[in-house]
Parts: sequence; structure tokens; C-alpha cells
Amino acid sequence: MTDPKPPKHLPSSAASAEPVRQSPARRLAHFYETLTPAALPGLDQLYAPDARFKDPFNEVAGTAAIRRVFEHMFATTEAPRFEVTDCIEQGGQAMLGWAFHFALRGRALTVRGVTHLNFDADGRVTLHRDYWDAAEELYEKLPLLGGLMRAIRRRLRATDPPR
Repeated sequence: MTDPKPPKHLPSSAASAEPVRQSPARRLAHFYETLTPAALPGLDQLYAPDARFKDPFNEVAGTAAIRRVFEHMFATTEAPRFEVTDCIEQGGQAMLGWAFHFALRGRALTVRGVTHLNFDADGRVTLHRDYWDAAEELYEKLPLLGGLMRAIRRRLRATDPPR
């Protein structure tokens, strides 16, 4: 696993004549780990104007539409926060592993997933694609729907789970 933040042994900009430049993926990871509704206008500096965003519930293009996805997240969940657990970078793309912690009606939930990112020459996101299993990570954890989803999973499973 790669730490999403620069190693602590690197000099900080205050201790060095030359600031340490963060990669676009690490800047984005920090943005999401510290995301608040007030920080949402900052998407315009991190995403290209025509950036595309896709997750299991949304497929939008443009920074205004992407901002609306996150405004909706803040409006419909309690205490949402992202924890970036992995950061793999190669060329103009990156993969971020993450855990999304939030609550619905007072019930704490965590969804784990991965984001594939493409960056333009200026280091801004052009593609943000989230991959996570909505059935396992969300639906199975909800009252009523969860029991149905677990029953379907058991019925479709090829073998018994390891003990």
C-alpha cells in the first residue's frame, strides 16, 4: 500500500528553500480527505472544465455537475468523510483506494472502493471513475433491502464461503 500523503521525512515547504510539489493524485487525495461543503468550489482548480465523473449512481460531465453530486452527498448523508487508503500513480493516471464513512438515519456505514483518475497536462482531472459494489457495500447493510440482497447472494453463490 502506498501512503496517500508524502512521507514525513521529506522536507516541508517551511523547512526548505524549495517547496515539495505534490502530484495531482496526492493533491486530490488530500482534497477529498478534508472535503467540506465550503471546499466544493475548489473542484474547479482540480478538475478540467469538461471532466467526466461516473459512479454506480451518477454519470455527469463538467465541474458544476460534479459539484452537484457532492452537494447531494452532503445533503443526504450524515458526517460524510473520505479516507484515502492507497495511491498508485503512473503517467497521467492514478488509482485511489478509499473508504467512505457516513451515516444514514443515525446508522454508521462504510463503503470501500477505488477511483480511476486521468489527468490532463496541467494536472487536472479529466476522468473520475469510481468502482465499488453497491450491493455488497451498501444495499446489504440497509434494513429490509439487506435481507433480500443477502438471500440473493446466497442463492447465486457457486460454493459455500470458506470457514
